[in-house]
Amino acid sequence: MKRHFSWLMVWGIAFGMIEAAVVIYLRKIYYPNGFDFPIVWTDFDVALVEIVREFATLVLMWSLATLLHKKLVNKIAVFMIVFGVWDIFYYLFLKLFLDWPASFATWDILFLLPYPWVGPVWPPVVVSLGLIYAGYSILDEHFKGRDIIIFPKDWLQLLLSALVIIISFLIPGKSVIDQTVPQHYPWY
Repeated sequence: MKRHFSWLMVWGIAFGMIEAAVVIYLRKIYYPNGFDFPIVWTDFDVALVEIVREFATLVLMWSLATLLHKKLVNKIAVFMIVFGVWDIFYYLFLKLFLDWPASFATWDILFLLPYPWVGPVWPPVVVSLGLIYAGYSILDEHFKGRDIIIFPKDWLQLLLSALVIIISFLIPGKSVIDQTVPQHYPWY
């Protein structure tokens, strides 16, 4: 398990650097004085490429999970680990190269699919830590020969929890569409 997890960490860290590099390039072009809200609108073709790139990122993560495991729950566990590590190291690399974010309370555009996800940096970091822990726990049981079984009611609870988290990012995402500065993150 340790070797498996270590390589998932390496993959997530490397991919976090790739993600950060793309964002650094975009910010140097569109935000030469530093990223801030309201956002600068890009050309449609650039925005489309960015949305497709984000989708491709998810496909790559799921492809890795599919290559490593047969059972759905283990695939999801791998996805959770690499997503969490990728997201945390994305922010660490942005801090290293751009000295951004200024704090965990700094607002960011988190994702664009299917609508802008916006929030302070701390919620996705907390979610990522939870994803890593949960994914590790699932795979640890698998490698001990005790596969996790998730029952339909548990899937429903997990999906509803994920939906609440996603909605918490979509609500302030309206500020991107309205070309305003986000004011409130609905975390309570």
